[in-house]
Amino acid sequence: MSEMAMSLAALAGFVVGAFAVLFYRNQIETPNRTEPSHDTEVGALPQGVASVLAVLPSSAVVLDAHDRVLRASSAARAFGLVKGDRLMAAELLALARQVRRDGEIRESEIEVAGHRFGQETTSFAVRVAPLGSHGQVLVLAEDQTEMRRVEAVRRDFVANVSHELKTPVGALSLLAETIQDAADDPEAVTRFAGRMQHEAARLAYLVQDLITLSRIQGAEPIPTPGQVLIDEVVHEAIDYSTTKAAGKDITLVSGGLEGLRVWGDEELLATALRNLIDNAIAYSPEHTRVVVSTRPAGESVEISVSDQGIGIPEEALERIFERFFRVDAARSRATGGTGLGLAIVKHVAAAHGGEVTVWSKEGSGSTFTLRLPAFGGTAVAVPKPLEAAL
Repeated sequence: MSEMAMSLAALAGFVVGAFAVLFYRNQIETPNRTEPSHDTEVGALPQGVASVLAVLPSSAVVLDAHDRVLRASSAARAFGLVKGDRLMAAELLALARQVRRDGEIRESEIEVAGHRFGQETTSFAVRVAPLGSHGQVLVLAEDQTEMRRVEAVRRDFVANVSHELKTPVGALSLLAETIQDAADDPEAVTRFAGRMQHEAARLAYLVQDLITLSRIQGAEPIPTPGQVLIDEVVHEAIDYSTTKAAGKDITLVSGGLEGLRVWGDEELLATALRNLIDNAIAYSPEHTRVVVSTRPAGESVEISVSDQGIGIPEEALERIFERFFRVDAARSRATGGTGLGLAIVKHVAAAHGGEVTVWSKEGSGSTFTLRLPAFGGTAVAVPKPLEAAL
């Protein structure tokens, strides 16, 4: 039995037990009543049942002997499972009738038309149980759409990681065998050793990116945020990327308003900005410029990285922040890209309560903008101390 089924089973047991207690108490409080009234048989529920349904986190519905909805939680109506006094999901209705016939509890999983904009279907784990002796049935439905989505993302992530790791590991193994066979050829050994260093570096970058991504991918806030000087982040990121830019004769330029501050983690912000700059260098032709600029934007600070590169096709703009998605897979692998850089940027921005956006036009370049909450609530420049300015 899955965790979801176990949770529903426990919840069903609690609800049925609560209903039984309420019904028993109701009978005790009215000792002169020897026969159940017509209302109790046909549609009435023990006093207090509505209160129990109101506090249930899952969708809960009580049906009478004629499939009429006696009570439904607000969640059930919000998901569109219930309209008026009718249960709208045909599969649930069929389960309820089977339970009413044989008295056996049934569990299943169903999908209904999505109740939110852009959501095609909603997945539910359901449990249906008899309630009382007058044909009443309790239906519990737990929304597991998000859980399924997360599970699908996890499976894809594991599959992608396995695939990405196989390439450098396989290359290293093959190169090692080749060097062993070419032990008497110093020139070949030197050439293949250089290839091994390249593949080892690629593997190291991939592992480091995976570690960084696992640290921040939950979009959880930074545990101990502090004041971060954007000038220092920009300086560190540019300094890190200088050698790579020089290899393509690309000029790195910084500009904008100095002295801006944000809330956050300096190391993570520097990592995100390095990824944006490295990405701009990788997708730019030689003898061009990459510009890093900063500016205040009300309660936020914006850091933009602009290049004069090949640009991004419009159909790829919505996917560029996905893990391992590459607009040009051949170019990315040739430059040592892991396919995780922009995913890291997105999660770093989310962890800081900010966002990253992109503008791009094929043949004209791209601009990525990090928008982060300003330190103190308003983006203002802090002048440098006199000794630092000298």
